[in-house]
Amino acid sequence: MDVEITRLPGIGTKQEFDTASGRRIGVLTHRDGHRELLVSAREDPDACSASVALSDAEGQALGTLLGAPNLVAQLQDQQREVEGISTAQFPVGAGSPYDGRTLGDTAMRTRTSTSIVAVVRDHVVSPSPGPEFVFRAGDLVVVVGTGEGLGQAASILEDG
Repeated sequence: MDVEITRLPGIGTKQEFDTASGRRIGVLTHRDGHRELLVSAREDPDACSASVALSDAEGQALGTLLGAPNLVAQLQDQQREVEGISTAQFPVGAGSPYDGRTLGDTAMRTRTSTSIVAVVRDHVVSPSPGPEFVFRAGDLVVVVGTGEGLGQAASILEDG
C-alpha cells in the first residue's frame, strides 16, 4: 500500500492512500498537533467529501480499532517465521504486584529473555512501552519470547 505524504506549508502534513473502492483516505496533521480524517474521490483528492476533526483520544481510539487486531496478527505471522518464538497476551490482574508499578520494575527481559512489545489499555495500544510505563489492573500485555520465557513472564505478572 502506497501512502503519499504531502507537506502543506503553514498548515501541516497530509498522509493519504487510495482504497480499492476508489476512495482516497487521509489524515491531515496540523502544525498545532490536531488531526482530521479526510475522505475524497481518487480523481480529485482536493475535493474532500468528508472531514472529521479528531481529538487525541478519538485519534487513539480509531487507531486502536484499526490497529490492535492487526498488530497481534502481524506478530503472530512473524513468529511463524522464527521457530521457537511465540507471542502471548497476559492480563495484569487487580492482585498483581505490578499494578501501579513500572515495566522496568519487572526486569522482564533480564529475568525471562522475553520482550513486552505492546500493552493494551481501555482499547488503546501502547506499542513498545518503555521502562517508565506504569501498569494498571486490566492492562493486556503482549509478550514475545520462547515458551519457557512466556511462562515465566505470566508468573511474574501474576505473582511477582
